Amino acid sequence: MSDRDQHSEVGHDSHEHIAHGGNGKYIAVFIALCLLTMGSFLTYFPFWREHVPYQASRALMLAISCTKAMLVIMFFMHLLWEANWKWVLTIPATFMSVFLMLMLVPDIGWRINNGYARYSEERWVYAANPQKIESSDVKAAEKDLSREDTH
Repeated sequence: MSDRDQHSEVGHDSHEHIAHGGNGKYIAVFIALCLLTMGSFLTYFPFWREHVPYQASRALMLAISCTKAMLVIMFFMHLLWEANWKWVLTIPATFMSVFLMLMLVPDIGWRINNGYARYSEERWVYAANPQKIESSDVKAAEKDLSREDTH
């Protein structure tokens, strides 16, 4: 008997598959994704905007988006059934993304004078300034548009 006969084959050639529970689980995840999408879509209606603060609406939409991403990653990308190596990849990436967000968002938010921080004189020299439009240019553009609409 050779060495090859004593060992079981593992890898791409082996036909061992992990059971993932049938189609019902995927249909349930699909329905959950549809309901979550509907929940984020409903935040755009005037009724929602009148009764829920803007920040709470954004926080809800962010939570829904993260939940949807988690469902897709876990079920449709089959990471729920993977070995524990996935944590070696995702935990450091999560920490790095949170760190970058905490470091970069304040810099973006504090680009101009806002009471907490302000531009230095040197930074003002090199900062992009929005173009100022003269009121006469606006009136001329409106006149041209009204002429085009009549033709």
